[in-house]
Amino acid sequence: MTKPKSKPKAATRSNARKTAKPASRKRLVPASSKLGSRPDTKHSRIVAMLRAPAGATIAAIMTATDWQQHSVRGFLAGVVRKKLGLNLTSEQTDKGRVYRIKDGKAAPSAVARPKPAA
Repeated sequence: MTKPKSKPKAATRSNARKTAKPASRKRLVPASSKLGSRPDTKHSRIVAMLRAPAGATIAAIMTATDWQQHSVRGFLAGVVRKKLGLNLTSEQTDKGRVYRIKDGKAAPSAVARPKPAA
């Protein structure tokens, strides 16, 4: 005797999911309030150091954040320059290389770069 073929399990699961859909959650806090920057984060401290007229060295940022040198360099390149689009400049002084954020947005060459496809 042969057994009758049953429905595939995937079809019954999708139907069960559609009928047992939970109600959507309501947000307690509006999304716009989350966009404000928090005053005392490592991110905000570094940006404040870079905006100061004296600027900041990698060693000073390392001390302020307890990050390693390669992490500071990655933050400067990835977050400050690329994500925030700020005009980060550096110059060699007697204290070492000093990084500063100049007023205005990044140089046109940084803004015009196409983003790589993910």
